[in-house]
Amino acid sequence: MPEHSVRAAEPRYLEEPRGRYETREGLLALPQTTEEVSRIVRLANEMRVGIVPYGGGTGLVGGQVAPEGPAPLILSLERMNAIRSVHPEENVLIAEAGAILADVQAAAQDVNRLFPLSLAAEGTARIGGNLATNAGGVNVLRYGNARDLCLGLEAVLPDGTIWNGLSRLRKDNTGYDLRNLLVGSEGSLGIITAASLKLSPRPAGEGTAFMVVEHPKAAISLLAEARSQLGDGISAFEIIHEQGLDFLEEHLPSVRIPFDEKPEWCVLIEVGLARGLDPQDALEALFESALEKGLVSDGLIAQSVGQRTDFWSVREYVPEANRLVGSISSHDISVPISLVPEFIERAGKVIEKLGPLRINCFGHLGDGNLHYNVFPDAGKSRQDYLAERDEVKRVVHDLVHELGGSVSAEHGIGRLKTDDLEKYGDPAKLAAMRAIKAALDPNGVMNPGAVLAL
Repeated sequence: MPEHSVRAAEPRYLEEPRGRYETREGLLALPQTTEEVSRIVRLANEMRVGIVPYGGGTGLVGGQVAPEGPAPLILSLERMNAIRSVHPEENVLIAEAGAILADVQAAAQDVNRLFPLSLAAEGTARIGGNLATNAGGVNVLRYGNARDLCLGLEAVLPDGTIWNGLSRLRKDNTGYDLRNLLVGSEGSLGIITAASLKLSPRPAGEGTAFMVVEHPKAAISLLAEARSQLGDGISAFEIIHEQGLDFLEEHLPSVRIPFDEKPEWCVLIEVGLARGLDPQDALEALFESALEKGLVSDGLIAQSVGQRTDFWSVREYVPEANRLVGSISSHDISVPISLVPEFIERAGKVIEKLGPLRINCFGHLGDGNLHYNVFPDAGKSRQDYLAERDEVKRVVHDLVHELGGSVSAEHGIGRLKTDDLEKYGDPAKLAAMRAIKAALDPNGVMNPGAVLAL
């Protein structure tokens, strides 16, 4: 191995945020160059040693740990964190896989550009992991998932071969798209070492508003009204339930809830507009037309950068409040946008039959992605419901599947959802995935047990 590149793995490399899985032991590889990654992968492949790629460790489906099988080699690219080049005239930035997402955003801002991938863990998550899991976040409505923000990749394939695919082209129709194969593969087909990323112009003006809706169906109609008025100017459209506000009030009282009386449902809207358009005027016009049509009953438009930050703090701290409460079962799901109200209504009735449980439903309504989390009744803990966890997950995922949705909207499969993929996945797709895995990784060394069960 390259000198000084391997050591015993500290506990933080053996754990994942939800505490569901743990790697019992393993060696940690810390390469500094793509050539070193190539050497390490080639040797591991020859010796049949499993490799677990490690980004920022923020994944929520256990893709960064190996709780079963022989001790793996944990391969972290944290030393490969350079911004290699920025091309503002092309709206392109090339970063190594270990670059922290917030640093990529800052490098884009330095040249008056925007890298729009934004999520709660952006101060810790690394861009290679974001691409390997096809991360989503709050701006998918306008800019797409991580896949849509990637023009090219440099990667090390399972036999140690380096694929030099760092293209800055928007058009390249030369056969199979290996970029899209590796993006979202969760390290099961290769190691992403660098990426060519798509930047966007920074909006000249941005605005943020909370609007109160009676129910999710009204929120869907509000989204349609917003799109009709503002088109692609809508950057984010998040739905929040009163239960999430209650959790914030109980566990994170420092987070300021802007409502005197907490609404049952509200949406957080972010707009980014071109020069000459005033975002506050646009949000006021949207509110007035929505109020006239009976879609909203109240609204708050941020009057300063500080207020915008406070509004977003409500949304960004809901997951932390959830963690402090402790869910019985958390679900990262998506359904067709028009069916979101039906899902919420039917899922609530199904969960109600299982007992006195609390539901916190929130998320990216603009792209149909909900975080549908089920919690113990007040005064109880999730330990009291261990026997019900699998049944809660089953009824939620069965309904998602019935409505033509996905049981993994943005977090990936990892190890947590391999059984769900087998149960709900299309047989032809699964067969093709296994064939691709066998062709590229015949020795099965790349993140064994992730995505496809062993």
